[in-house]
Amino acid sequence: MRLEEEELVSADTKDLLDRLKRIEGQARGIQRMLQEGQPCGDVIVQLAAMKAAVNKVAVMLVGCHVVGLLKREIREGRDPEKVLAEAVESFGKFS
Repeated sequence: MRLEEEELVSADTKDLLDRLKRIEGQARGIQRMLQEGQPCGDVIVQLAAMKAAVNKVAVMLVGCHVVGLLKREIREGRDPEKVLAEAVESFGKFS
């Protein structure tokens, strides 16, 4: 996965959408587990896996965003430190 520019290329978009579809399937599976009365520990394991998958998508998107912003700031001769501050803020939203 490249994610080199602010805008995602179609291959990157497809990868992210595929990941989100798998997450959607995980959520449905967890709902089914609860309906079937599966043990809480088993449900927690699946929730942790889903959370990790969501975090992976978020990190990939934040990385794309930061790279694109840095390239633009450098190209336009601006101070990239403000982009780094925004990056820290973006990562903080997912911690």
